[in-house]
Amino acid sequence: MKKARIGLRAGTWAAAAACRTAACLTAAIPLLLACTSNAPPRFKETSKADSASAFNMQLGLEYLKKGELSVAKEKLERAEQENPRDPNVHMALALLNERLNNLSRVDSEYRTALRLAPKNPEISNNYAVFLCRSKRYNEGVKRFLESATNPLYQTPEAAYTNAGVCLRAADRQDEAERNFLTALRVRPNFSEAAYQLSDLELARGRTKEAREHIDQFLNAFNATPELLLLAVRIARAGGDRLAVERFARRLRNDFPESEQSRQLSDVLRNPG
Repeated sequence: MKKARIGLRAGTWAAAAACRTAACLTAAIPLLLACTSNAPPRFKETSKADSASAFNMQLGLEYLKKGELSVAKEKLERAEQENPRDPNVHMALALLNERLNNLSRVDSEYRTALRLAPKNPEISNNYAVFLCRSKRYNEGVKRFLESATNPLYQTPEAAYTNAGVCLRAADRQDEAERNFLTALRVRPNFSEAAYQLSDLELARGRTKEAREHIDQFLNAFNATPELLLLAVRIARAGGDRLAVERFARRLRNDFPESEQSRQLSDVLRNPG
């Protein structure tokens, strides 16, 4: 049976989709950078210390993204000194301390960020990712679902999908399936939820259901290389040689430079 993946391809969670509107996580580090820098600086409304803090936070995140952890630590701690009440600074410190494997400090920084911004669903969502990575599944799922039902959170389908991924890791497969289905009801073209749902069905040996789900999505919405490679695996498991060839040809033709296209030969040789 295929092990559930805590996270999405490219090393991130479905929370990444939510980063179109606010801060998220790693590979949240670049996402946080992109999200916190979308709005133009409002220097008239901030003190010099606040502006310096924001600048040092951005520098710290850039160094964190590059793996220069000691310099990142210096910049982010300076940002905290300059503006200890900025929840984004504490979220950045949480990301740093997770890279440093200082897990108790990660928890503390997220809690501080939430105390300063209790209505911020992105902080709650990011904390939930950490909780699930730390096998604190019940806490993580609870926070994901709180984000999903928060009217300020503009991509609830991402939170429902993340809740499902967390539940898969906890071996609570029926609940995971319900959350993936909810994500697709909220946004039928959300490819990550479609992938996770079909992958779950395949892992449970429910090849027919997996094929139905992935066919329904691919017939209605744009394909991704991840979905096409999964479709190859599902068709192979179901003994449908024509479908295997069709999906494989589509993957090679539509996404010739993708990692999934490079993986295709291995999948065809070893369908397990």
